[in-house]
Amino acid sequence: MDKQKYFISVGEGEISQVRYQNNDDFVIYATEDEITLLRSKFEDMHESSFDSFKRAHIPFMPYHNDEANDIYDDTMTETFQILYDLGDEKTKNHIQSMGILSDKHL
Repeated sequence: MDKQKYFISVGEGEISQVRYQNNDDFVIYATEDEITLLRSKFEDMHESSFDSFKRAHIPFMPYHNDEANDIYDDTMTETFQILYDLGDEKTKNHIQSMGILSDKHL
């Protein structure tokens, strides 16, 4: 399959082939299967974020013992790994500068 250019906004969970407003935090080149995987990661982050929100309203459950937060963090790291692997040079450099991935994954 041919790779197409996509503009990614992680904060919005947006994947688009059309650049507009501020949807170009990251630029990647991906196949349809790779985009499906990335969409799945965005959905997983959204679900775990909502679970964390619900947990925040339970005062006796400490943050550091919250599985939803761990899932969110792990999924975020996996998402940035995908973006790094598929990204253009500017995207790779940006992710490296963020320090979100360990050196063994770069």
